Amino acid sequence: MSAEVVDSNPYSRLMALQRMGIVENYERIRNFSIAIVGIGGVGSVAAEMLTRCGIGRLLLYDYDKVELANMNRLFFRPDQVGMTKTDAAVQTLSDINPDVVLESYTLNITTVDGFETFMSSLKNKSFCPDKQGSGVDLVLSCVDNYEARMAVNQACNELSQTWLESGVSEDAVSGHIQLLIPGETACFACAPPLVVASGIDERTLKREGVCAASLPTTMGVVAGLLVQNTLKFLLGFGQVSPYLGYNSLKDFFPTMQMKPNPQCSNAACLKRQGEYILAKPERDAAAKAKKEAEGPSVEEGPLHDDNEWNISVVDDCEPDGTNTKSSGIYYILKSPSDKLIGFALYNKGLFFHLAPSWKFSGNTISLFLGVNHPVPMGGGLDALPEGLTHELPTADEFQNLVTPEAPTNDNDDLDELRRQLEAINSA
Repeated sequence: MSAEVVDSNPYSRLMALQRMGIVENYERIRNFSIAIVGIGGVGSVAAEMLTRCGIGRLLLYDYDKVELANMNRLFFRPDQVGMTKTDAAVQTLSDINPDVVLESYTLNITTVDGFETFMSSLKNKSFCPDKQGSGVDLVLSCVDNYEARMAVNQACNELSQTWLESGVSEDAVSGHIQLLIPGETACFACAPPLVVASGIDERTLKREGVCAASLPTTMGVVAGLLVQNTLKFLLGFGQVSPYLGYNSLKDFFPTMQMKPNPQCSNAACLKRQGEYILAKPERDAAAKAKKEAEGPSVEEGPLHDDNEWNISVVDDCEPDGTNTKSSGIYYILKSPSDKLIGFALYNKGLFFHLAPSWKFSGNTISLFLGVNHPVPMGGGLDALPEGLTHELPTADEFQNLVTPEAPTNDNDDLDELRRQLEAINSA
């Protein structure tokens, strides 16, 4: 894999990641093996992306054939209709990048024979005999049913194989990817979907005459997220998302982490959890040694010397010599009808307005906290602006405030605020 920047080098743009310092050694990608289960809307696009990235070896699994109905979302061609998806994928991918080693398996992994072949192919280390663990570096689940996902989950738990799961909703407007590391993260049986937990045959849920929607855009986005996290995992750059969702209607990308269930129904998962716990001291020692080897972090200088406005980023702690933090002064904002419309926080010369979601009627409770600073009340309540129960001090007044001799405890202040808020809600 050459890093030479010439039009005849298909890897020059990829190797630029190494020259720019994003990836330490991109050429390592030639040593990795990826298994893709399901060569459909997501799997076929993911296979194409990895092939263009120069992956070393791809194992492709699917039992279906190419149909004209697939043309809206897959990378197959009309002249390949009738071919198995695995054979058609090998034909297309080898044309894109002949350097990639391609293995195809036309089988159903949910059958006994198919599952055994799937397991043995993952164990095969002919591509990289010195590799630790199984013969692949990552398994990508791109199937469209829970039965196949549970089969992948079982195989990866037994082999202690890290895998990435992906899926697209039936209405084709949302999707997700999820990283599963046996013993460290939740497996697919730790928190199973309702259709799996209830033991329902999902084939009985399919309605006659109803076709699941499919958008090539959603498939492409999910495939892109899947391959991006695959590259980050393999090449060690950036942060791999433990779970990343995608809602195309709102362009919303939720993330979360899922810990393993100590009462998981999968025996292999429980075994991996025990192994992970026993290996914790060794991991902690390795992390400590790595931190010590890196040495103390060097403090970075300013981003730019030209700072006309003297803008700086400071810690929110008090200066040295004090042991308290100023949590500001809180004010109630009310309307003439005694309806709570918000409360304000005045802290270090700044005024923040926070709108609550509750309302109350009756007498307004004067809610304020003077933390480390007395509240100036010049003019009295009669002279206050409408909607403000306590007058906001000016910046000059705030700077001249005298700090009380006895510092106020922040926890006590927060408890008092909490009690008064509860009184508001119960009124």
